[in-house]
Amino acid sequence: MTNEFPNQIPAEMREFAGRSVAQARKAFEGFIGAVQKTAGDMDVATNSAHSGVKDAGAKAVAFAEKNVTSAFDLAEKLVQAKDVQEVLRLQAEYLQQQMAAVQEQARELGDAVQKAAGVKK
Repeated sequence: MTNEFPNQIPAEMREFAGRSVAQARKAFEGFIGAVQKTAGDMDVATNSAHSGVKDAGAKAVAFAEKNVTSAFDLAEKLVQAKDVQEVLRLQAEYLQQQMAAVQEQARELGDAVQKAAGVKK
């Protein structure tokens, strides 16, 4: 038995992984739909709450949804990868994109929180 990692990813493994990713994505979409509905219901019930706090919360949920969707997109690409080099390239691209996205999201969320707290820039 050799300790070498196979250079090619078997098609059967990619197909199985692809189905798993699709099922997980569908479950997440159901979950995020329920979160959004609950948030909408809470907005109606708590219309006396400050709009800034609701905006910050909505941003946080939207950012979480975007980040998870990006991870699912990566997973779909990874299961289609033909070899380890492609997997590594896709992962590196994803990490660069996510670092930029997280920085922007942190800035936007910070601005929303400051606005909700009444802090002026």
